[in-house]
Amino acid sequence: MTINLNPKIGQKDIEQEATRKGYGQGVLDLGAANENVVVLTADLAESTMVLDFGKKYPERFVECGVAEQNMMGIAAGMALKGKVPFVSSYATFSPGRSWDQLRVSVCYSQANVKVAGAHTGISVGPDGATHQALEDVAITRVLPNLIVEVPCDAIEARKTVVALGKMHGPAYFRIGRSKTPVITTEQTPFAVGKAEIFKEGKDVAIIGSGPVLYNGLLAAQELEKEGISVMVINNHTIKPIDAETIISAAKICGAVVTLEEHQTMAGCGSAVCEVLAQNCPVPVEMVGMPNSFGESGQPEELVEKFGMGKSAVALAVKKVLKRKNH
Repeated sequence: MTINLNPKIGQKDIEQEATRKGYGQGVLDLGAANENVVVLTADLAESTMVLDFGKKYPERFVECGVAEQNMMGIAAGMALKGKVPFVSSYATFSPGRSWDQLRVSVCYSQANVKVAGAHTGISVGPDGATHQALEDVAITRVLPNLIVEVPCDAIEARKTVVALGKMHGPAYFRIGRSKTPVITTEQTPFAVGKAEIFKEGKDVAIIGSGPVLYNGLLAAQELEKEGISVMVINNHTIKPIDAETIISAAKICGAVVTLEEHQTMAGCGSAVCEVLAQNCPVPVEMVGMPNSFGESGQPEELVEKFGMGKSAVALAVKKVLKRKNH
């Protein structure tokens, strides 16, 4: 591992924090620095971790009730008047139910709205399939003018919020409910549009996004013991994607495994494959949600059941290696 990552990676006592907490801290940081930052929520202030912002800046906090489409329209209007609105809800509702307003009122108008989609991925757990957003990257990355970010941990989530808040234009980022390992540190490099190499390697490149990337790091550690050299890349920016880093990794390794807590169709894996198909075709295996809805259960159990755990990643690496060497 590089010195810029958490030295406890792979250890049982690694710190764990939900990425949604990073969002809550990020808007507090932005609110202190910029009085034009406002937060809107659809009756989910506590769940999306923006309650503290509302308490500290009540005049800049708007409770819209269970009306996600109206909330997106309100945010667009505020942005066009110079505010920097952050829209907070579960991703199944926003952008799920407010996609039309996101498309026309925000993206078409290039309104400076930042959309936080919470409770994403299978690790939402007991809330079940209706609340487990597994399609949000797919429906957002197709929209013109929209940045799409998937932070890997709570620290990176806070950095994402602060960075997007300082940029002008529409943006979407997904955050999770459950506590997940803290992979990065305050010193870990981060920039919107730039993927980071978390681990060097030469046989296979794991290119992933979100907290599930931790399983890629664990798999890489195990595979090293078998003599398999695995590169691990944190591709947090799905759009605009860092094609240069992805192409370079493909040229070095000659094989790629993509990893995400999202449908394998139209998410991070598809975005990576689009880059490779046009520039450097290599064998690819995709690890993610296998064209299925989720179900209620414990987060760790669901990740394993639907094939996104450490062993599933290691299996995908060995599978793509066979194709590479065939």
